[in-house]
Amino acid sequence: MQGDENTSTSMIDRRALVQRHDPVRTTSNPTSPMQVGNGCFAFGSDITGLQTFVPFATMSEWGWKNDKLPAGYSQESVQGARESHAPPDNDPELTHWLRSNPNRMNLGRIGLCFANSQISEEDVSGCTQHLDLWTGTIHSTMKMKGVDVIVDTVAHPTRDAIGVGIESSLLSANELSIFLDFPFNEGRTKFSAPYVGIWDQNSDHSTEIVESKDTQAMLLRQVDDAKYFVGVQWSHSGKLERQSGHRFVLRLSGSCARLHVTVTFSQQELEVPSPQSIFQASKIYWPLFWQSGGAIDLSKSTDTRWAELERRLVLSQYATAVNAVGHDPPQESGLVNLGWFGKFHMEMNWWHSAHLALFNRWSLLERSLDVYDRFLPSAKRLATTQGFKGARWPKMADPSGNTSPGEINSLLIWQQPHPILFAELDYRAHPSKQTLYKWKAVIEATAEFMASFPRKSEQSGVYCLGPQLHLMSENTDSNETYNPSFELHYWRIGLSIAEEWWNRLGLEPKAEWSTVRHNLAPLPTENGVYIMWQEIEDMWTNYNWEHPALVAMYGWLPGHNLDQEIMLRTSKEVWNIWRLDRCWGWDFGMLAMNAARSGFPEKAVEFLLHENFEFDDVGMVLGTDQVPSPYFPGMGSLLYACAFMAAGWDGAPSLHAPGFPSQGWNVKHEGLSKAL
Repeated sequence: MQGDENTSTSMIDRRALVQRHDPVRTTSNPTSPMQVGNGCFAFGSDITGLQTFVPFATMSEWGWKNDKLPAGYSQESVQGARESHAPPDNDPELTHWLRSNPNRMNLGRIGLCFANSQISEEDVSGCTQHLDLWTGTIHSTMKMKGVDVIVDTVAHPTRDAIGVGIESSLLSANELSIFLDFPFNEGRTKFSAPYVGIWDQNSDHSTEIVESKDTQAMLLRQVDDAKYFVGVQWSHSGKLERQSGHRFVLRLSGSCARLHVTVTFSQQELEVPSPQSIFQASKIYWPLFWQSGGAIDLSKSTDTRWAELERRLVLSQYATAVNAVGHDPPQESGLVNLGWFGKFHMEMNWWHSAHLALFNRWSLLERSLDVYDRFLPSAKRLATTQGFKGARWPKMADPSGNTSPGEINSLLIWQQPHPILFAELDYRAHPSKQTLYKWKAVIEATAEFMASFPRKSEQSGVYCLGPQLHLMSENTDSNETYNPSFELHYWRIGLSIAEEWWNRLGLEPKAEWSTVRHNLAPLPTENGVYIMWQEIEDMWTNYNWEHPALVAMYGWLPGHNLDQEIMLRTSKEVWNIWRLDRCWGWDFGMLAMNAARSGFPEKAVEFLLHENFEFDDVGMVLGTDQVPSPYFPGMGSLLYACAFMAAGWDGAPSLHAPGFPSQGWNVKHEGLSKAL
C-alpha cells in the first residue's frame, strides 16, 4: 500500500501541513505561554492574548542589564577580574556577580483591565484561544462579565513590537482598557521561571512618561545601568496615566467598538509603528517563512504516531523562529524566561542552530553565525591566559563574549570543534572561495587551540585529553577524567576538517594539526565496547545517566575511524542500560540519529517520541529539575534529527528517507540538505 511505503513524489501543501497543528487552548497554562515574536523579540500571552492574569515575559535579545557592583569594588577592579578569567576563590560575592552579570530583563507586561479595577479570572468564561501559525496571530475569544471580548495579538517581524486588536461592547461602555506594568530585574537567582522580574519592588528602577499625546505616549525605563523606551500608540483618543508604582492604564475618551494598540520596545526613542502596519507585516512574513526552506510531511503515513511527530516538527519550527534566531546564540529557555541568568551556552549553539542549515534557512542562521568572529579576540585572550595557542571558545557567555566563572564553565571542551562543523555545513551549501575565506581565521584559531590543548604522554607518545576537563555529561570528577571517547572522536573530526579546509584554500598544511590528529589517544574500550573515558570504573552502573555522549560518536557525528562492531555493541548497550529518565532534551535527538545511522529506524522514531521527551500543547519541550522549561535545545535536536532521518547523511543507504522505517511511514520532504 502507498501508506506503507516510505516514498515521496508530489509537492507538499505547506499551508495544510502547518495549520493542521495550530494550537488551541481553553484555559491558561500557568507555566507555558502562547507566543508571538520574531526570533529577536518575543511576547508571551495567557488565555486573554495578553498578560492579564499571568505575568509571562516580554523579552528581546538586547534587553540586558548589570546589577550594582559588590561593595568595595570598582568597574576597573571587576573588569580586571573578568579579563584574568580567574576571580579570587575566596571572594564568592565577586564570583557570583561575574557569573550573573549581565542578566536579561523582562521588558514589561501588557494586559486587559476594567476602567476602575483589575480583572480577575472569575470575571472571565468561555475562553478559546487559537494560534494561527500561518500568520503568526493569536486569536483569543472570551466573555468578561458575560460580554464577548475578542483579542488578536501579533508581533512585528523586524521590530520589537506587538500589535493588539480588541473588540467588545465593553469598549463602547468605556469599561474595558489595557494596562502596562514593569518589574525590577536582577541576577539574584540562576533560574527565573516561569516568570521573570520582581513585581512588588518599586524602588531601584524608574518609569517616566517622556511624551504624551492624544493617541500616543513614550515611556522611559531605567533599571540599574539599562535604559530603554516603551512606545505606545492607540487608535482612539485617550491618555496613558500612571495608576500606581510602575503600572499605567490607558484612559479612553469616549466610547469605541474596536481598539487597536501598538506597544514597542527599543534602546533608542524610535517612531512607533501603527497597529495596522504590524498586523499587515505579520501576515506577509509568516507565510513567506513557512514557504521557504525545508519541510517534512508525514500525513500519508499509516503509523498513527505520525501526527504527534509532525506536530512536534511544525511547532518546533515556530517556537525556534519566535525565540531562537537572533543575532546571538539563544539561551536554553529562549525568550520565554531566564535560565543561567539569561546567558547562552556555546556548547548548545549546535543544537539551537544547526537544524537551520539542514532546513536551508540560511538567512536566519546567518544572523548569529558571526558570533565566532565577534568572540574571536576574547577567545584568543582566554587561550593565551591559560597557556594555549589559538582561541578557546567559552562555555557560558554573554553578548560581549565574556566567559562566566565556574568549574564546568572553565573545563568543558566539547563546544570547541563546533565552529568547524558550522563552517563545513556552510561550505556544502555555499561551496566558494568566499566561504573558505569567511571562516579561515575562525578555523585556524579553533584548530590551533585543539592542537595545543592535548598533552603528549612521555611514555606512549600519544596526545591525551585531560585531566582536568569536563565531559559532555558534566557528571564526572574533572580531576580523574581523561581521554574521553566522545571528545577524542570529535577532536579528530574537527582537526580533519580543518586540514581539509587548508587544502581547499591551497595553503601549506599545518603539520602540528596532522601530528596531533594522527597521534591522539585511541578511544578507550572495555569488554568490547567503548567507554566514557580511560580507566573509568563501574560506568554502566554509576555513570549511566545524563547525556549519553557515546552514541553521539556515531549518529550526530560520522563514524570515521570507529570500529563498527564495537560501536554497534556500544550503542545497543546504551539503549538497554542508560537511565533515560535522567536524560532530557537534545539527548533524544542524539539517540535517534545514532539508531538511524546504525540501521535501526524504528528505534530512531521511538526515541523521538520517548515518554521522557515531552512536548506541551504549544510545542514547548519540558525541562527537568536540571534545566528550565521550555528547553530549546530539545526542539533543535528534534528538528536536526528529523532532517537527518529524512534527507540522509554522508554514507547513508540509497533509500528515500533512510532514517525512517520503510513500513507505516510515508515521508514527503523537500528543501532539506544532507547531514554530515
